[in-house]
Amino acid sequence: MPFDEHALQFSCDDAALIGILSRPRQAATRGVLVVVGGPQYRAGSHRQFTLLARALAAQGVPVLRFDYRGMGDSEGAARDFEAVSADLRAAIDEFFRQVPTLRDVVLWGLCDGASAALFYAAGDPRVAGLALLNPWVRSAAGYARTTLRHYYLARLRQGEFWRKLLGGRFDVRAAAASLRQLLQASRAGTPATAGGAGLAMSSNEALIGGARLRAGAGADSNAGGGRGSDSGAGAAAGAGQQQAPAPRAAAPADISAPAGAAALPQRMLAGLRYFPGKVMFIFSGNDLTAKEFLDMVDSSKHWRRLLAAPRISRHLLADADHTFSRAAWRDEVARLTADWVRSW
Repeated sequence: MPFDEHALQFSCDDAALIGILSRPRQAATRGVLVVVGGPQYRAGSHRQFTLLARALAAQGVPVLRFDYRGMGDSEGAARDFEAVSADLRAAIDEFFRQVPTLRDVVLWGLCDGASAALFYAAGDPRVAGLALLNPWVRSAAGYARTTLRHYYLARLRQGEFWRKLLGGRFDVRAAAASLRQLLQASRAGTPATAGGAGLAMSSNEALIGGARLRAGAGADSNAGGGRGSDSGAGAAAGAGQQQAPAPRAAAPADISAPAGAAALPQRMLAGLRYFPGKVMFIFSGNDLTAKEFLDMVDSSKHWRRLLAAPRISRHLLADADHTFSRAAWRDEVARLTADWVRSW
C-alpha cells in the first residue's frame, strides 16, 4: 500500500519537538506512536523504528515516531523515561491533528520506552493498546537474581569457562568479588517485594500518592479524534461527528516518579492494572532485560494473574537479542505488530 512520509514540528511546553509521520494514503482509524527508549532518537538502533514505521504504513497503519525534549533534533532539557508524559501527550495531540480520521492509538515501546508507555497509557482514553517489547523493570535485587540465574549458572556449563580456569587465565578474585556483590544485592529484596505483592493491600493508595485523574481526562486535547466502536486500523472514518472517548476508570495522575514513589516494578504493575485496553508483550530469548522482567513475573502472583488476562498476549522470539537486530527478528516484530493492531 502506498504511503507518504514527512517531518513534523510541534510544541511541548516551550520546546519544539521533531517527528516523522509515515501515513498511508488510505484513511485509517488506528495509529501507532513509537515511544523511544534509552538515549536514542526517532530512528532507533540499526534504524529499527524507521523500518518498523515504514513496514506498518505499507500495511495501512499510520505511525508517528518523534524525539523527546532534549533528544535528537528536539529542543529542551534531556529527561529520562519517567519524565516524558507531557512529550507523549503532545505527540498524540499532533498525531490526531495530522491524521483526523484517527479514533485511537497504540503505544509501541522497547525497553524503557515500554515502561514509559505503561506509565502514561491509563491516563489518556485515546490510547487503545500497548505493544511492549522487553520492558525495563530494573532493580538492584532483580538484576542480581537474574544475572546469577541466567549468566553465572550458564557459565558453569560452558567448556570455555573451565578451559580458562584450568589454564590460569581466569581472575578468580575478581569473579568472587563480583559474585559476592550479586549475592548481597539479590538478598536486598525478596521476589515478592520486587514483584509488587504489596499492591494487594491498602498501600495501593500510598503507591500512587492518592492522586487521581478524573475519568476521561485528556479528551479535551483529542483534536476531534474521539474513540468509536469501529476502531480497526485501516477502516475508513465514518461520516459526521466522531464519538467521544469512552469513560475510563479513575487512574493514577502520574505513576512515573512521584515523591516517595514505590519501586519501578510496583508502579509498572499499577499502570497495567489501571489500563483497560489490549496489551501485547514481545520478549527476546537472548536478553537479560527480558529475563529480568519474566523472572519478576514468575516470582509474583499479582503479575502472573494480570498477565493471564484475555486482553494480554505474549510472544517470544527465542534467539533474538535486545533490539531484534537481525532482519528476520525485525521483520517478525513488524509482522506481529501489524497483525495485532489490525485484529481488534
